[in-house]
Amino acid sequence: MFAATSDPAASGTVTDSSRKKRDKDDSSFVGPDFEPWANKRGEILARYTTTEKLSINLFMGSEKGKAGAMTSAMSEKVRTRLEELDDFEEGSQKELLNLTQQDYVSRIEELNQSLKDAWASDQKVKALKIVIQCSKLLSDTSVIQFYPSKFVLITDILDTFGKLVYERIYSMCADSRSALPDHFSPENVNDTAKETCLNWFFKIASIRELIPRFYVEASILKCNKFLSKTGISECLPRLTCMIRGIGDPLVSVYARAYLCRVGMEVAPHLKESLNKNFFDFLLTFKQIHGDTVQNQLVAQGVELLSYLPLYSPAMGWIFQCVSYHAPEALLTEMMERCKKLGNNALLLNSVMSAFRAEFVATRSMDFIGMIKECDESGFPKHLLFRSLGLNLALADPPENDRLQILNEAWKVITKLKNPQDYINCAEVWVEYTCRHFTKREVNTVLADVIKHMTPDRAFEDSYPQLQSIIKKVIAHFHDFSVLFSVEKFLPFLDMFQKESVRVEVCKCIMEAFIKHQQEPTKDPVILNALMHICKTMHDSVNALTLEDEKRMLAHLINGFIKMVSFGRDFEQQLSFYVESRSMFCNLEPVLVQLIHSVNRLAMETRKVMKGNHSRKTAAFVRACVAYCFITIPSLVGIFTRLNLYLHSGQVALANQCLSQADAFFKAAIGLIPEVPKTISIDGKLRPSEPFLLEFLCNFFSTLLIVPDHPEHGVLFLVRELLNVIQDYTWEDNSDDKIRIYTSVLHLLSAMSQDTYLYHIDKVDSNDSLYGGDSKFLAENSKLCEAVMAQILEHLKTLAKDEALKRQSSLGLSFFNSILAHGDLRNNKLNQLSVNLWHLAQRHGCADTRTMVKTLDYIKKRSKQPDMNHLTELALRLPLQTRT
Repeated sequence: MFAATSDPAASGTVTDSSRKKRDKDDSSFVGPDFEPWANKRGEILARYTTTEKLSINLFMGSEKGKAGAMTSAMSEKVRTRLEELDDFEEGSQKELLNLTQQDYVSRIEELNQSLKDAWASDQKVKALKIVIQCSKLLSDTSVIQFYPSKFVLITDILDTFGKLVYERIYSMCADSRSALPDHFSPENVNDTAKETCLNWFFKIASIRELIPRFYVEASILKCNKFLSKTGISECLPRLTCMIRGIGDPLVSVYARAYLCRVGMEVAPHLKESLNKNFFDFLLTFKQIHGDTVQNQLVAQGVELLSYLPLYSPAMGWIFQCVSYHAPEALLTEMMERCKKLGNNALLLNSVMSAFRAEFVATRSMDFIGMIKECDESGFPKHLLFRSLGLNLALADPPENDRLQILNEAWKVITKLKNPQDYINCAEVWVEYTCRHFTKREVNTVLADVIKHMTPDRAFEDSYPQLQSIIKKVIAHFHDFSVLFSVEKFLPFLDMFQKESVRVEVCKCIMEAFIKHQQEPTKDPVILNALMHICKTMHDSVNALTLEDEKRMLAHLINGFIKMVSFGRDFEQQLSFYVESRSMFCNLEPVLVQLIHSVNRLAMETRKVMKGNHSRKTAAFVRACVAYCFITIPSLVGIFTRLNLYLHSGQVALANQCLSQADAFFKAAIGLIPEVPKTISIDGKLRPSEPFLLEFLCNFFSTLLIVPDHPEHGVLFLVRELLNVIQDYTWEDNSDDKIRIYTSVLHLLSAMSQDTYLYHIDKVDSNDSLYGGDSKFLAENSKLCEAVMAQILEHLKTLAKDEALKRQSSLGLSFFNSILAHGDLRNNKLNQLSVNLWHLAQRHGCADTRTMVKTLDYIKKRSKQPDMNHLTELALRLPLQTRT
């Protein structure tokens, strides 16, 4: 976790895996429940900004002190170190003035890169000088609002430096025979590494100024492990005492935050030192309100109200470190110290933010008492109530105190004049209200929010908070009849007047409804509210709306439609679908769902009546059929229309609406010529013929049981369909037309049977109407001959070199169709099958294994009763060799 807070050190001698393992071991006392610094730095950089001009000292890279002579005399060493550092002081830097915040950040990044470059080129002293220079910047509070962000940027560089030094020394401990173990002790470290480590500490001790000396030593605190087992535990108290010498309380508190950061990274078990650092901070806390700080604020034109929040990131981090896995008794002690310091609001806020929510929640009334008595200067009470509310959203206070807590908090919140302050607090306490109270209290809170946010259209600046309130309410009220009976809920929605935000809120409500509504509903309160919400989502669709967005909105509206049920009141159900069609006409998936729903309604009516419709139910199902018939043409997707015509025709047929079924099937046949060559699927153009082939095969299966209309002649629908297939412009190299004709042969074969394979209850198919009439069979045979002629004509056109393989495959497929569906006792058909067999093998393109298996199948069938004629056929089907 801590490794993620800064850039990895560029060390080539130690593997990443061993480094990760060591980091994990070193932070073994810190669990995943500890929020790492990396999570906070982005928020700090975004929050603490400035428009004022900044300045920075850039290191110019003088090499004069790069390699001081190393002699055995200690005094010479010290002199060398001081000369190297003095060179930095004298002329190797340049001050840049009037920088914008972005320029400043860029310069800091340049310094970070310069540090890495210097280290990589073995200019260790130059690297140290860069780090010292950067640390000095932390003593500058001239643009005080930017200080927290400056701290984040500079400590990134310090972290990089600390890792570089540690990895360098660690690599010196590894020789050709063995590497340093992960849990090493100083005895495992060789003298060269120890000498180098000491040299770094001596160099840092030679830094004259307190702040850079403190920060640079803290950055390499981990290196004490190379020197002694107690090095870190001895250094932490000393560094803590060093901070006492920093006069500016803001600079001081961030120095303490950095020490806590390093301490939690390298020695999280040394909580005593962290606590000592914290209690030192408490002792000096009153400096914040001293004359020196007040004069500084006056000079910079900064108000106390803007100044105190600058402490929050540092104090929050210090308190988080101190309170991590701390006993409950420590919170009691903290509260006592807060009281002694006059219940300072900033301090109290940090305490509530740092400790476990369970600890704070059990002492809610104590905290409210302290908040009442605290000094509000510079840190208003409503922020304290907000912090308390955040804890109560995670943990429950004692049951007897809950109502009093809400009353005390809301008493303060409702008096806030500034709408932004008000909504920031109200947003937090809505969660508490929803968790512990009924719709009555929630309604009161929503009414109060409306009252505060409506004047001067204040809600326009607070949409994120208002959205958060809605999400919290619907997260706790899963019974939507209760939710929509909250009087102020829909008026609250009316505050979302920006369309994009309004639609997002409606989507959240619909997602919650689909997720939590278990049973179908006909509750008028729910239906009216959700129809209004779905209408809002639907009306947001325009020409610029993305397809994904349309799909999402349609999914949510469909989820609502599926959950509406009026039970046996089918007429009311149909009325709902009629109203929905008029309201959601711009979303095609919704219209498709409505058609399916109406078809299902017709089938449910049939089920209730057990297929015996009364005059009333017969009229009702015809109304359902009419609904579908007039809705389908409004759809854009051509295969959607084709499939719905077929599906609706099947439903009409099942309900004995024969003329309506014919109308659906004629409409489908009339639509086939409009099928384009390509269709768009998921944004990609695909050939349409495979989809058309699939549709027609399904269509043929239905046509088997469709009775002929008495006024339109024999097999009129099949004839119309064949005419359309004949006239359709197929792809030049496509055999789909022949595959369709083969399927038509299968259909005609099934239609020539005395009894069809399947029927629809109470619908007389052609087998019943004609009863094997010779004229009907003759018409069927004529159609078969016409279709077979088309297939054979196509096979002739494939007698070219590049098409021979297709000819062989289609010939064998046609042979198999005749074998499965034809009467091979017919001499013409028998001879045709033999010719097709030879055609499949003529040019050596057939798959020999398939041919062998087919022949074996014929021989086996010939042994069955009434199949003797296949024996003769098998003798006429030779297998040709490839040679």
